[in-house]
Amino acid sequence: MASLEILIAFLGATLIFAYFPGPALLYTAAQTLAHGRRAGFMAALGIHLGCYLHVIAAVLGLSAIFTHVPEIYAALKIVGGGYMIWLGIQLFRQKAQEGHVPTAGKPRTARRAFLDSMLVEILNPKVALFFIAFLPQFVSAEAALPIWAQFLILGTVVNLAFSSADIITVLFASKLKTALGKRQRWQNVGSKACGALLMGLGLKLAMDRG
Repeated sequence: MASLEILIAFLGATLIFAYFPGPALLYTAAQTLAHGRRAGFMAALGIHLGCYLHVIAAVLGLSAIFTHVPEIYAALKIVGGGYMIWLGIQLFRQKAQEGHVPTAGKPRTARRAFLDSMLVEILNPKVALFFIAFLPQFVSAEAALPIWAQFLILGTVVNLAFSSADIITVLFASKLKTALGKRQRWQNVGSKACGALLMGLGLKLAMDRG
């Protein structure tokens, strides 16, 4: 691996990226506020497992395809953003149609949050670009471990750090949901707000030129 000084810098930068409020934390918070703590944890798990696909892609060098074939990057970004927009629309319309407190604790809701979150993470090419831009700075060709093993270890550490931030977000969001109580009006307003948030995140992902 790299020197101790470089690894310390790596850990510091990783924690900054992980805990700085971004789309992933907002998405996890929206899932928690809309469906409850269990769904929030399942969403965090889906994001965590989906991220390993990007880690493996970085290890194999597949993520570099996005930098050489921008059309694939653009297409995947539109698909991922569109899927998130669709999730937001479903959430926005659901409470208006049902008109009652959401069934946050149902296993089906938690499983759906898990599958949706995993798919959202997999379809986000920005995650792949993050790994191929970030990890090489902390890989050493002179290290005892091969390059692919260093990528795998560093990528796993990054994923765990981001997941720890997701878990803390779920805990705070669930407390906020509990504070709102079972008042139907606030539940409906919160559901619409979470749906609008997901639609906004999806639109940003699809339209962002970066």
